[in-house]
Amino acid sequence: MLRNDQLDQWDRENFFHPSTHLGQFARGEAPNRVIKGGQGCHIEDRDGNRFLDAFAGLYCVNVGYGRQEIAEAIAAQARELAYYHAYVGHGTEASITLSKMIMDRAPKGMSKVYFGMSGSDANETNVKLIWYYNNILGRPEKKKIISRWRGYHGSGLMTGSLTGLELFHKKFDLPLAQVVHTEAPYYFRRANLDQTEAQFVAHCVAELEALIAREGADTIAAFIGEPVLGTGGIVPPPEGYWAAIQEVLRKHDILLVADEVVTGFGRLGTMFGSDHYGMTPDLITIAKGLTSAYAPLSGSIVSDRMWKVLEQGTDENGPIGHGWTYSAHPIGAAAGVANLKLLDDLNLIANNRDVGGYLNRGMAEALGAHAHVGEVRGEGMLCAVEFVKDRENRIFFDAADKVGPQISAALAAAGVIARAMPQGDILGFAPPFCLTKSEADEVIHKTTKAVQSVLG
Repeated sequence: MLRNDQLDQWDRENFFHPSTHLGQFARGEAPNRVIKGGQGCHIEDRDGNRFLDAFAGLYCVNVGYGRQEIAEAIAAQARELAYYHAYVGHGTEASITLSKMIMDRAPKGMSKVYFGMSGSDANETNVKLIWYYNNILGRPEKKKIISRWRGYHGSGLMTGSLTGLELFHKKFDLPLAQVVHTEAPYYFRRANLDQTEAQFVAHCVAELEALIAREGADTIAAFIGEPVLGTGGIVPPPEGYWAAIQEVLRKHDILLVADEVVTGFGRLGTMFGSDHYGMTPDLITIAKGLTSAYAPLSGSIVSDRMWKVLEQGTDENGPIGHGWTYSAHPIGAAAGVANLKLLDDLNLIANNRDVGGYLNRGMAEALGAHAHVGEVRGEGMLCAVEFVKDRENRIFFDAADKVGPQISAALAAAGVIARAMPQGDILGFAPPFCLTKSEADEVIHKTTKAVQSVLG
């Protein structure tokens, strides 16, 4: 390993980091962290500092760090066949096996899985398939896609448009015209504090119906949503939300895309969030938990309903004109096979339910009554703490105060990594599924101390 000062210099002179204040970083005003290794729920940097990673990278490392079974599967695949494409019927044992494993676990009514490299490109694939689908059905005007404010669906042009967060739009000339946004199912931030949860769901439905009426149902192709809002604040939906939304979509013949990049493969304590909330999607987006990020891989799971039309399209027009060079990359596929096997062999989804519930209950008990904590919420191995200036009147801090980043930094200094969410003073947790109750206690204790150090 290079000495720290030289590596730091190279880092700041050569590396364009995502989601980073570029000027501050290049000038050395913002800190960096060079990660060297990881084991279980912990990572270690080049200086020997050890951190409990309570965000699993970016909700990714579901099985935990240092799993030799996945490393060996990757190495074996690289030795045998590091790469071949998936075009015109080519496949590998790993990619075919992983397809079967995914479909065995997918919700009812799904047919095939298309592989990419990241959640962003999987949602780009979804958009193209939606447009193709409606063109084949002779509905060229039915192309707009409804997303929700605070949803996160990627950082590309279309996927960044689908994302409903200001940071991903501002100065990028987004969103594009084919994307329209509706109300986020975020009960804590409802405009009318007198609304019950049921009334708020009715409000979300009314807003969706009004949007469809304004745009015209014959112009709207699909609705995309995460089962639980992720980067927008880790917000489980209000009770009855998905049933009510789906009723509207069915009425207007609008496809449903379930973005399960975060929730797929066990994060909520069920294999898929769609099953958790009774969703019947036409497309499911998968990535992160598919390989636990040991290698890049994503997927679009296509429903029976859509697949029949895609087949019709190729019968009428020849091969479908969509593909990525690295679709179904054998190394990513081998990582996915080993990862899903570990989920089963180690019973990690059951542990996720048990310890995730313990973490959420403990965090609520420790911080739920704090004067500057507005809400503690979560589902499965997802948890969030939202901070407010005035709890009684639900007045939020000014963004310039950077309360969330301050608490996140104080927590990191104590050896625990959480995420300051990008829109609001919200501290997010999404640990690996192998988290123990003693590690959950450490997260709760150190979070409480970090909150006290910043907010008293």
